[in-house]
Amino acid sequence: MKILKIVDLTLKLTEDTPIYPGDPKPKIETATTIDKEGYNLCEIKIGSQSGSHVDAPYHVRNDGKTLDKIPLDIFWGKAVVIDVTNKGEEEEITPDDIKPYINNIINNTIVLFRTDWYKNIGKPEFFKHPYVAFETAEILIKKGVKFICIDTINVDKSQGNFFPVHHLFSEMGLIIGENMAYFDFIDFDNPYICCLPLNLCNMDGAPARIIAMKLNE
Repeated sequence: MKILKIVDLTLKLTEDTPIYPGDPKPKIETATTIDKEGYNLCEIKIGSQSGSHVDAPYHVRNDGKTLDKIPLDIFWGKAVVIDVTNKGEEEEITPDDIKPYINNIINNTIVLFRTDWYKNIGKPEFFKHPYVAFETAEILIKKGVKFICIDTINVDKSQGNFFPVHHLFSEMGLIIGENMAYFDFIDFDNPYICCLPLNLCNMDGAPARIIAMKLNE
């Protein structure tokens, strides 16, 4: 197996990286310098859901698995990119939207919802993003999907405190990836996704580095 191309799907994590309203704002400070201590080191304060990240079931369920209890093989595998770039502000991603891709979605598939909404970072409409309908999530679970990712800050609608898709995936012990980007740079079929979160114990989630790979199998 040879890697022919790699696409980074991760937002750069800075103090200006968008966060979900109410989450801790990232803060990065100089802790030591070469001039004073002989080495450079930074102090980083972030929330568990800062930047491009993964949600564990514990994020919305007290009895859900924490991130360190999730098997590593769930974060790696073949993916299907679903193009929903036609969706507007606060518009549902419906079962009809996934119909053209449904035959390619099999057991243990990773699904990427491409909205290109990351291009609205810094604009008011960024938080009025498209979101996955509950019925769509149900279909994907029945098809055996193990992991869904989206290039918006929330797979659910970012209003209020009702997160039906989060709860559905958490009940099934499945994983959600959010606040990703650059799905539009995946210009090849059958990408392999590797999405490795920080190995934090007893956590609801963690920032992750996500890449898509074109493989010569």
